[in-house]
Amino acid sequence: MIQTPSFYTYFGKTYRVESTPDGGLTGFLLDLSTGEFDEKPEHVREVLWAMASSDISKVSEEKFVQETERARAYELKGGGPIFALYETIDGLYAQAKRENRRLEPQESALIQSLRKRTFKMWEDELARRAAGEPPSFRAEPRFPNRAR
Repeated sequence: MIQTPSFYTYFGKTYRVESTPDGGLTGFLLDLSTGEFDEKPEHVREVLWAMASSDISKVSEEKFVQETERARAYELKGGGPIFALYETIDGLYAQAKRENRRLEPQESALIQSLRKRTFKMWEDELARRAAGEPPSFRAEPRFPNRAR
């Protein structure tokens, strides 16, 4: 029996496996051009049976959230509170770089906390959109001509 949800990195993107109402499994892959998770059940078997692949790894939910938000912040641009928090994170990294030092433990903890917050904001936004509400923000690819 597979415990769901379960979390993975899949060829540089995050992937979540969930149970379906009929007892099956489906998967959702992060789309780096929109920031949304697209249903991609065709990868479920591959991620569940990946043994020693360097391209597919099971990860904790915490790492899944952190990796998802790191990718969204890097790959997307837009306006609104989510992107303001991404700029705050970028500012923390930039300050450490200017000072030629590693992040302090409290800075790393703040970044992790901000990424959890932005992840929740995305989840709330996508739930609103799924319920038929209009988007409260738009995201677009930072690198539109790159293959995804």
